[in-house]
Amino acid sequence: MKTADKHVARKIILCMILFIVGNSGVFAQDQEHRPMTQEEVQAWLRTRNPEPEKHVLRPNAKVARRSPYRGCKNFGKRIAVFGGSLSVNPESDVAKQIWADMLGAEVTTYGVGGAGFSSEQGCTLQRQVDTAGVFDIYVLWASTNDYTNSRKCGTWKDYTVLDGYDETKLVTQCGGINYCIRRILEKNPQAEIYFFTSLRFFGNDAGHNPFTQEPNRSGKTFADYIQAQKDCCAYHGIPVLDQYNLQGINEYNYQQFYKEDKLHMTEEGYRRIGPVQAAFLANGR
Repeated sequence: MKTADKHVARKIILCMILFIVGNSGVFAQDQEHRPMTQEEVQAWLRTRNPEPEKHVLRPNAKVARRSPYRGCKNFGKRIAVFGGSLSVNPESDVAKQIWADMLGAEVTTYGVGGAGFSSEQGCTLQRQVDTAGVFDIYVLWASTNDYTNSRKCGTWKDYTVLDGYDETKLVTQCGGINYCIRRILEKNPQAEIYFFTSLRFFGNDAGHNPFTQEPNRSGKTFADYIQAQKDCCAYHGIPVLDQYNLQGINEYNYQQFYKEDKLHMTEEGYRRIGPVQAAFLANGR
């Protein structure tokens, strides 16, 4: 091969190498910036863990001394909270600090964003409860995640003595609730367990209209999930704060309390619900 031809051949090979490397970089960049699939989102959520050491709130002693709840049975107790983002977002500290101050309580949060009761939903509440220590009071704060991700709702019989504690039912919302209650009482048979139902959300009619017939992909409405939460608690005799119905937030005023996503609350929203939660937690009713 002539010298000139060799130079041409080398240039062609170099161009091909640069083309391949350049395009592989573009491909990698495209992979890096493309939106995550739902499967990838769930896989990422399952890698997240509770961080209770970062989420401990203690009472303001001056406020606690003047609290109207000083004589209540749950004053001065240690409280653990389990849930999704609504239980752990920074704004939620506004509500939980109200509990701490009014109840003279130390409040530790195990919640993780994206979590549900279903074993298939993020850092599930089942896992959160498994990692928790011993507390006086355990608050199970239901999210919207099981519903919005169409996890099976199940029934109050899931993972109970009635089905022989069938572990295949842990994929349902109800199976997860019943697991958490059983597991908590194994840790501390003297524990008080309280349940907060899911709050309303306003991204679509199904999130706040209890009479809608619009189901998710599992064939259930959001109201079905709320009722199932109450049914599980009724079976176990667990006191329930019905946040869906009793917080007085609706289509006319939600803008005052919710972020632009119409799902997560602002600090003002937590100031609205915090005193109601504290009053409920004082005596469990």
